[in-house]
Amino acid sequence: MSEVFVDTSVLLPFLDRDDRDHTAVLDCFRRLFDEDASLLTTSYVLVEAGALVKSRLGAKAFQALGRLVDEAMDVVWVDPDLHRAGWTRAAASGKNGPSLVDCVSFAVMKEQGLDTAFTLDRHFVQEKFSVVP
Repeated sequence: MSEVFVDTSVLLPFLDRDDRDHTAVLDCFRRLFDEDASLLTTSYVLVEAGALVKSRLGAKAFQALGRLVDEAMDVVWVDPDLHRAGWTRAAASGKNGPSLVDCVSFAVMKEQGLDTAFTLDRHFVQEKFSVVP
């Protein structure tokens, strides 16, 4: 596993010790670090995760998220074309389909040639990506 996409769904449990998925997510992060995996995410994932972390866990956890991203992840900054492609796909996916953030994530993964996502979100499996944990 050389390069892995990091989704919003693992960032909150990583920081929240009371979350039921905390231990599994923490163990997976450790394994990825031990394997020297490159971690990639998008600016949209960071906006979504940052809002959740700050509102649920507070400013210190929000700062910790920023440090984690700065130290351990590469960020793809969403441009207008990527946004439009994600929006179009999300709009066509119906009420229970993947979100705008997910659709942008799928596009980035395909564009970057990634097949593995660090996620708890079933939409990545539905898109035929491999997932961890």
